[in-house]
Amino acid sequence: MRGEMKALTTDDCDRNDVYAAACPCRDMLDLLANKWSALAIGALEDGPVRFGVLKNQLQGISPKVLSSTLRKLEEHGLVDRTVFAEVPLHVEYSLTPLGKSAGAPLAHLRDWVEENMTSPV
Repeated sequence: MRGEMKALTTDDCDRNDVYAAACPCRDMLDLLANKWSALAIGALEDGPVRFGVLKNQLQGISPKVLSSTLRKLEEHGLVDRTVFAEVPLHVEYSLTPLGKSAGAPLAHLRDWVEENMTSPV
């Protein structure tokens, strides 16, 4: 009917077509293309890390942005958050198998950037 908009669903695209506007893959691509997500995944590659350690390693990130980034990574199944009932409270973040699989191509990207960036004169 004229004037009505059809709601887009995941059925409106091929499951693995990041070029399709309605594809759910775009959310994951957007998350992984974020610099803080890529750096957080890299910082977690060697095993579980506490929030404060991540904050210190990811120089320039605010606690608010780090919390938001970790929450999004957790919501997308890339990061696990483990709370230890201790005094004081102890929270660790670690990569899930999906997060580990995303780590490899992101490591290549980080390496490429470091190798190909020239310092300004």
